[in-house]
Amino acid sequence: MTRGPVRLDVAVSYALPRTGLPAAVSFRKWVAAALKGRIREADLAIRVVDAKEGQSLNRHYRGKDYATNVLSFPAEVPEGLPKGVKFPLLGDLVICAPVVAREADEQGKALNAHYAHLTVHGVLHLLGWDHEDDKEAEAMEQLEREILAELGIDDPYAGER
Repeated sequence: MTRGPVRLDVAVSYALPRTGLPAAVSFRKWVAAALKGRIREADLAIRVVDAKEGQSLNRHYRGKDYATNVLSFPAEVPEGLPKGVKFPLLGDLVICAPVVAREADEQGKALNAHYAHLTVHGVLHLLGWDHEDDKEAEAMEQLEREILAELGIDDPYAGER
């Protein structure tokens, strides 16, 4: 667990009108909660996109021809980086607004709570967490629950199991 002040730079961009979307300050708060005690310095970008861009990125990078809720692109440390040089770039998140809105509606979740969950989920992927098997999924979901509880957000997985 990392202690002390955290230096965080989160760039948020919107590829569609911001009406009904969380403010950049909300995304920064959710990222900070996900990183708390885990990392001391991080730069990352969040891009909120429409379904067309979300589908295009998912097809290009994952070979899946549909828009998905969140895509995580971890940064790669450049080869030959001198020892001791800090590399705070964590990566990029792409969040597809129409998919998030549809899921929140279908699952009866508050829209901002669902955005918070998917932001935390994406940041954990940037930190190396995954859910390829049941054991990994359970550990990641438990961590998400704990982070979201600190933000005052209900368990996003309640009722799923």
